[in-house]
Amino acid sequence: MAELLTIFLAAIFTHNIALTYLLGMCPIISLSQNLKTSFGMGVCVMIVMTLTAMINWPVYRFILVPTHSEYFFFLVFIIIIAATVQVLEMVMEKFFPTLQSLFGVFLPLIAANSIVLVISIFMVLRDYSYLKTIFFSFGSAVGWMLAIVTIAAIRAKLRLVGDIPDGLKGGGITLIIAGLMALVFMGFSGIVGIG
Repeated sequence: MAELLTIFLAAIFTHNIALTYLLGMCPIISLSQNLKTSFGMGVCVMIVMTLTAMINWPVYRFILVPTHSEYFFFLVFIIIIAATVQVLEMVMEKFFPTLQSLFGVFLPLIAANSIVLVISIFMVLRDYSYLKTIFFSFGSAVGWMLAIVTIAAIRAKLRLVGDIPDGLKGGGITLIIAGLMALVFMGFSGIVGIG
């Protein structure tokens, strides 16, 4: 259990998918202008990332590996991600129309987001068990959501109190904030057991 907790906390802080590996930066730059939008995207990423990793692991272990088709895993993972997003969209539209109106706009964006695929690739490269995959994917999703929501909150505060030079407005200030947050999150690597 301690190892699972370490994987979970490391995925959030010291190995944050957005701040350490700079993955999923396109939505962070474009959607971190509004706190509500950032939170909605973060929730959708958490659901899709965790769900697709939970589906990709057994497909890889029980179908691709026994048939010696491991080299197809990129293609298979992309198809599973696209199919999962499509099924989630249909389920939300049919049974949860209110949820669909809130989060439905983000689902197509997630299908093309690099972080969802990378989590499944890391799962393969690191040879994680099913339980480790769940903790890692959920922790990575929480870490990505923490990054986008925090950046959105800082950008909102800067708009209220600060005078941002014209050349830094938008993506420039977002990357500076992300860089500073990455340095802060590196400080968590000194905590015993994380990192």
